[in-house]
Amino acid sequence: MKPEGVIEPEIVYRKVKAHGHAHHGGAWKIAYADFVTAMMAFFMLLWILGATTEDQRKGIADYFTPTVIQLQNSGGSNGLFGGRSVVAPDGTSVRPETSGTRPVTSSGSDAPSNQPGDARGKSAGRGTVTAADAARAADEARLETLEKKLKARLEADPTLKGLKGQVRFVKTRDGLRIDIVERADFAMFALGTSAPTREAGLLVQTVARAIADTPNRLTVRGHTDALGFSSRNGTSNWSLSSARADATRRLLSSAGIDPGRFRRIEGVADTDPYVKDAPLDPRNRRISVTLLYEDTA
Repeated sequence: MKPEGVIEPEIVYRKVKAHGHAHHGGAWKIAYADFVTAMMAFFMLLWILGATTEDQRKGIADYFTPTVIQLQNSGGSNGLFGGRSVVAPDGTSVRPETSGTRPVTSSGSDAPSNQPGDARGKSAGRGTVTAADAARAADEARLETLEKKLKARLEADPTLKGLKGQVRFVKTRDGLRIDIVERADFAMFALGTSAPTREAGLLVQTVARAIADTPNRLTVRGHTDALGFSSRNGTSNWSLSSARADATRRLLSSAGIDPGRFRRIEGVADTDPYVKDAPLDPRNRRISVTLLYEDTA
């Protein structure tokens, strides 16, 4: 029994409901979603770069480039400097024009305008194709067609079919170079002379017929091997290579090439060997006919 007048403390028991898993928070889910979104955007960018051309990419870049439109009648625009500072944004000094309000830089040229439709801005913009670029592209396409036509003629001619491997095509910065290369069993000229052989004459005539319709000017260069001459006649590989180049020019002219198309005839002796580690190799004896790109200037 409880003693009378004694109050026992009241004890309250509270049960906490247990959860299956502890709470870890949800911040990582947001970070992960941002990461996945960024990766998706990155791979979409890579796909766009791979699926578009250079001109298309330039057009997209230009579309997102901000355009600054200048207000012609803004405050101070009718003044001496046309509303501009004495110092241009590029750091050059600006002097006023006496005949108008548009400022001119110290170099004397008109200050560039950022307004849409500016003719000079278009000419200097990215992706602009100039007349010289268009002419060069047409020239390259014409020379590629010529190369295919000449290869087809060599393949179709039964007398020259065995010599098609002696004609090599090389694209240079000056144009398309056609190398007619000798070999151990094929000589373009008699030994030590500039007299062309019959096979060489037929081969040069085939080349001439293929390039007769092109407007490109020509250079002809003669090459020899390193085999020297006796000095009794004063003949050298220099004079021999020059004489062989001129003999090739005569063959081309007789086959229908306009003499006015020849720009340069030269001989370089053995200074530019085809096989550099074998100066006496017969392939070093060759004739190079180059169809020059048209001079747009």
